[in-house]
Amino acid sequence: MNTKYLISIVGPTAIGKTALSIKLAKAFDTEILSADSRQFFREMSIGTAAPSKKELAAAPHHFIHLKSIEEDYSVGDFEKDALAKTEELFKKHKMLILVGGSGLYVKSLLEGLDDFPEVDPDIRMELNEQFAELGLEPLKKQLQSLDPVYYEKMDSDNPHRVIRALEICLGTGKSFSSFLDQPKTKRPFKNISIGLTAPREEIYERINRRVDIMMDEGLLEEAEGLYSKRKLNALNTVGYKELFAFLEGRVNLEEAVEEIKKNTRRFAKRQLTWFRKDKNIHWFDYKTPAQEIIDFIKAEIY
Repeated sequence: MNTKYLISIVGPTAIGKTALSIKLAKAFDTEILSADSRQFFREMSIGTAAPSKKELAAAPHHFIHLKSIEEDYSVGDFEKDALAKTEELFKKHKMLILVGGSGLYVKSLLEGLDDFPEVDPDIRMELNEQFAELGLEPLKKQLQSLDPVYYEKMDSDNPHRVIRALEICLGTGKSFSSFLDQPKTKRPFKNISIGLTAPREEIYERINRRVDIMMDEGLLEEAEGLYSKRKLNALNTVGYKELFAFLEGRVNLEEAVEEIKKNTRRFAKRQLTWFRKDKNIHWFDYKTPAQEIIDFIKAEIY
């Protein structure tokens, strides 16, 4: 039986997923698919810690810098595109590597998304206009009222998720959560999930150090170049919105950098909470030698 395997590497930001994915791709002579929703956009390189030119050259990568920030690219779009790409790549590889910290995007490829009905596109347009004029807080309150169950477990600071859930609530008259956890289509591959972790203090220290490196590499200049487009949804994300606040004169640069570190630490905490719910993930300390993880995968497959 010619079983295909998708090895997913997950864990919090700054834990070393990219480095491990390249080592695995080399060891198994295969290719890498990114499931990091921020690295899809070509204008956002430094602030998303996208793989460097050297890393991209070390192994074939897919879904890095494939879109402009001015293009919409949803998790549903990713699921469809990633399934097509895996089908294509599995014709020449027994195994592929999936890497990323965006839990919903990883889940979309491994399990499939919940099936939602089509709703009037004017609803989303109106919600986006409300967000642009009034900010996120009124939309969050509306969603909390319409679907308190989903509101409690979602990332309510993510405008795209809030607007998507509201659009379903308003367009169907039912709660967003009522469409969740329906039976999914079986995938044509087996998944082996590898999680990288560390004591929380070490994760936070790595994050702080990475932000300092980003600033040294020109994150402020990258944000300045994107400032005129700061209202785009893709740019309402950690590392950019804090520097936009600095460029608007609302905080000084030191405060902006500290906010990036704080908000990235919060993001890492949410990532860990998401992934630790998945009992199928095999966890390894981030210092574990790559060969030990390679041996583990071989034992699972052969």
